[in-house]
Amino acid sequence: MAVAIGSHLHATWSPSPRIEWGPCDASITNDTSLACGFFEVPLDYHDASAGTARLAVVKTSATGERRGSLFFNPGGPGLSGIQRLAQNKDTLVAMSGGVYDVVSWDLRGVGNLTTPREIRCFDSLQDYNAFFNGTIEFSGIDELGTFTNPVDIQHLLDQAAEMQKKYDEVAKKCLSSPSGRYLKYIGAAAAVRDMVSLADALDGPGAPVNYVGISYGTLIGSWLINMFPERVGRVILDSILEPTFFATQEVSTHWVPHQFVLADTVYQGFVTGCALAGPDGCAAASEAGGPADIDAKIQHILKALYEASTSNASTQMTSGQLRNTLYSLMGTPAQWSTFMNEVYPQLAASVNNTSPQKRTALSHPLLKRATTPAPTYSFPAILCADSADEQGTNMTDVFNSVIAAAQNVSHMFAATWPYVPRQCLHWPVRAVERYQGPFDKKPAHPVLISANTYDPVTPLSGAEKLASLLGNKAVLVHKDGFGHTMFVEPSSCMTSVYRAYIVNGKLPPKNTVCEIDANCEVFQGVSTSDVVASLQSTV
Repeated sequence: MAVAIGSHLHATWSPSPRIEWGPCDASITNDTSLACGFFEVPLDYHDASAGTARLAVVKTSATGERRGSLFFNPGGPGLSGIQRLAQNKDTLVAMSGGVYDVVSWDLRGVGNLTTPREIRCFDSLQDYNAFFNGTIEFSGIDELGTFTNPVDIQHLLDQAAEMQKKYDEVAKKCLSSPSGRYLKYIGAAAAVRDMVSLADALDGPGAPVNYVGISYGTLIGSWLINMFPERVGRVILDSILEPTFFATQEVSTHWVPHQFVLADTVYQGFVTGCALAGPDGCAAASEAGGPADIDAKIQHILKALYEASTSNASTQMTSGQLRNTLYSLMGTPAQWSTFMNEVYPQLAASVNNTSPQKRTALSHPLLKRATTPAPTYSFPAILCADSADEQGTNMTDVFNSVIAAAQNVSHMFAATWPYVPRQCLHWPVRAVERYQGPFDKKPAHPVLISANTYDPVTPLSGAEKLASLLGNKAVLVHKDGFGHTMFVEPSSCMTSVYRAYIVNGKLPPKNTVCEIDANCEVFQGVSTSDVVASLQSTV
C-alpha cells in the first residue's frame, strides 16, 4: 500500500496535451450540446510500468466568457459522470453562471468507455442468480424491526459461515475476471490525480481545480483539498462522507451505525407527509389518522410478509426486500407519493388476501430488481479499494453489528441487506494509493460545504465535522429538507448560494439555512416545508 504524502508525487506524469472533443456516444447521451472525448492517464502515478488508463470525458461549454473548467463527480460511487452531467446539465450550468466549462468523466471502473471499465465478476445475470439463489443476497433479512426476537437473531447468525464463504468466492471471481488486474488502481486517490491532470490539460499547468462533488464525490473532494491544497479553487462538497471516519473505521461493521442516524427520522417525515396529505393525496391516509396510523399500516404489511416468509408460505416479497425498497425511497422524496399511491395499495391488497389465487400481483418498477446482463461490482470496487483495512473481522461480527444497529440506531433500515459497505470485509484488494490523513490542511481558497437537514445516507453531522476540520477555510450551509444530495429537492436559495460562490467567490454567512422551494410537494398539496414544520413541532 502507498499513502499519498504530497502533491510533488504527481510531477512524474505529463498529461495528454489536449482532448479531441466530438459528439458523445449515443448509448450514453443524445444531447448534441455536449462534447465528449478521451484522456490518457497512468494507471499508477508512481509506477509508469503499470501502463495507462483511458478516461471518458464530457463537457458542456461555457455560455459566457470562459474562466476555466468546473469538474463534477456525482458520487455513488460507480455512477457515470457522463450520464449524470447530461441529466443535471441545466442545474450545473445555472450554478456555474455560464462562465465555466462544466466537465465530468467516468471514474476508473465506471461505464463501458473508460478503461478500466465497469467491474463485472459474473459472466451473466443467470450465473449471479444461480450463485446466490436461496440466500439473503436476494431475500434480504427478515426481522420485526427492533431485531430482539432470539429466533430471528439465531437464524441470521446461523447463516454467517455460508455467507462468508459466498462472498469470499465472489472476491476470487472478481480477481480472476478481466477487470481483476485493474482493481488496485481504482479509487479516490487515482480520481484526484486524474482530475488534477485534466485541469492541467484543459486550463494550464498549475491552474486552480474547481470542483463540485456529491456524496462519495465529497471523499474525492476532501482528498483533493488535502493532497493538493495549493491547487484548490472553487470547491463545493455536498452530502458529506466524512473523511476521518472513512479513513479510520472498518466500514463493514461501522458504516450503518455511523451513517444511518437520521434514516428513521426521514421515515417519520415520509409517513408525516402522507398523513398531512389525507386520503385525497395519499392512499394509506385516513381523514382522522396521523403519522402513527400510516406507520401502523406499513408495519402490518412488513409483519405479514415476515410471517409468510418465516413460515415458508408462498410470498411475492419478503419483509427484508420491502425494507430495502423503503430505504431507497428515503433518499428520493420525489418518489414518496408514487410509492404510497401506486405501490402501497398493491402491497396492502396482496397481504390482506389470504388466498394465493386472489393475491394482487406486485408489478411496479419500484419493486423490481434490475435485470442487467450481469450485475456490476463497480460500487464495491471503488468504495472498498479506498476503505480502511479490516482487522480480523468476520461475517459473524458483521451480522452482530446489523443486529445492534437495528436495536439502537435505525429500527426500520439497519437490517438492509445486501448493502455494499458490508462487502468491504471480503473485497480482495485495497488501492495502491490511499490518502488517510491529515484532513485539516488549509486550501488555497475557502470551500463551500452543503447538506440536507434530513439525509438518510450522509447525515448532517458529517458536514459539520468536515467544516470544523477546515475551520475558517470552509462554510457550511444546509437545505431544510429531505433526501440525499442537492438534486433531490429544488431550492432557489441554495442555487443562488452556489452561483454566488462559484462565479464571485462569495461565501454565505455561517449557519445559513435554505428552505426548499414552496412548490416542491412530496404529496399532493403538501410541501417539504409543511412536513419539516410538522416534524419540528413534535420534537
